[in-house]
Amino acid sequence: MQKFIFLSIFVLVFTLSCKDKKNYSFENNLIPKPLELNFNNGELEVKDNIYLVFTDNSVDAQRVQNFVKNFLGSVYNVSVVSEKQKDGTNIFFKIAGEGDNESYTLNIDKNGVELVSPAYNGLFLGFQTLRQLFPAELEAGEKPETVNLPYVSIKDSPRFKYRGMHMDVCRHFFGVENVKTYIDMLVMHKFNTLHMHLTDDQGWRIEIKAFPNLSTISSTRRGTVIKQNWGEYDEIPVSGMFTQDQIREIVKYAEDRFITIIPEIEMPGHALAALAAYPELGCTGGPYEVSRTWGVFDDVFCAGNEKTFEFFEKVIDEVVELFPNSPYIHVGGDECPKVRWKECPKCQQRIKDENLANEEELQSYFITRMEKYINSKGKRIIGWDEILEGGLAPDATVMSWRGTEGAVAAAKLGHDAILCPGSHCYFDHYQSEDKENEPLAICCYTSTEKVYSWEPIPDSIPVEQHKHFLGVQANLWAEYIKEFSHLQYMAFPRMTALSEVAWSTERDPDYAQFKKRLQVMFKRYDKAGYNYAKHELE
Repeated sequence: MQKFIFLSIFVLVFTLSCKDKKNYSFENNLIPKPLELNFNNGELEVKDNIYLVFTDNSVDAQRVQNFVKNFLGSVYNVSVVSEKQKDGTNIFFKIAGEGDNESYTLNIDKNGVELVSPAYNGLFLGFQTLRQLFPAELEAGEKPETVNLPYVSIKDSPRFKYRGMHMDVCRHFFGVENVKTYIDMLVMHKFNTLHMHLTDDQGWRIEIKAFPNLSTISSTRRGTVIKQNWGEYDEIPVSGMFTQDQIREIVKYAEDRFITIIPEIEMPGHALAALAAYPELGCTGGPYEVSRTWGVFDDVFCAGNEKTFEFFEKVIDEVVELFPNSPYIHVGGDECPKVRWKECPKCQQRIKDENLANEEELQSYFITRMEKYINSKGKRIIGWDEILEGGLAPDATVMSWRGTEGAVAAAKLGHDAILCPGSHCYFDHYQSEDKENEPLAICCYTSTEKVYSWEPIPDSIPVEQHKHFLGVQANLWAEYIKEFSHLQYMAFPRMTALSEVAWSTERDPDYAQFKKRLQVMFKRYDKAGYNYAKHELE
């Protein structure tokens, strides 16, 4: 009898222990962390036949259907139906409820899987959570012998409505397939915005039919500075440009995954690539060269020349047509020296004619004038925090990279802001302090733990101004990134940490717990073929 009692107690303790481990494991596998998560007793066995139950066939519904079919269809028989089926596993997609369009609930029980949201982008994001409950093998199209999904109830919504990643294709060019893979990386982590840096001193990467020389002269530099040794060049041409058809292909790929692409057209600085093709747009008339080095250059667009504004208006005309779903055009506005403007008769005349106090106000005039034109096209502008200098354009959103001060100043003025401080959100920094054994980076050391620990909204900000902090973004500048695998390495796993900063209302303050969840995500990266830094691998 005593042996029986002892055995019964052992079985009970073992069962509860396994249950705890299972619950703990599943809860800690999910990145970003859901708002509410509760595991229930039981599991749902996934059958070979999977039915996606939809009540309508709208464009957005088809986007969700296609993504889910592509993900599950490589290992299961997936069909779209309008009502529950008896011979397989049902996944119900329901539009219901009120609230944030990206909020969702996910419930798994004996009847199947149910995803509910007020909008299809919420259902899409909810599926990304469901995706993480499936084994990592599915990322490679490999079918596990059996899959049992835990009975679970999840209620989730994002902390920030803007969750962005930046991609620099100017310094080194990454083609269509690389951009699509980058979008896939964003999707996995519930980001919703890709900021594409398309023009700079080192290359103009978007076809503008009104100015064909941008596609030939401006898209190619004849060499690149070797590492950080100014004056030494490799003499290897760097070329690349997206045709308008390729841009449309990328935009559709993103749209089908509920990702918004914001194009950046730099003005009035970072102009050398464009000036090399159209020297009349500069203050001196050139000659200019597509830059082979990095940094900030004195030659910028001439703010006193009407041809400059005619150029940008025609560029914007084409850009807004190529990015119809972006509410914004990013105008740069950063790192614009005033040296040439101080010496330029046309710029000085503009200052006089417009009753401007100085060259800083001339920059504000430039940005404000372009903002009016962009607004006339149904778009708003975003600019780096330098657009605050000389007075902020009326409806501009500030992207604060020099710390959070720019965002704070913008919010106080009633403007929206996006936070991407270099201290935490510049992923072109080293992933380790052992720089000798790391891929080349621009400088500094930013760890995954540092990114995870970042609180975007300073304590000093009054609650009524919080609404102006739209969200966060990481910037991945590509001066020293030639290969896409290197770009992935610089992104992961810091991007993973940022996804939780951007999404989760309540992060676990214990980084060790997040690191445990990372281990499961690393298996997913391996199966998806993503390169990543291994410093956090246990």
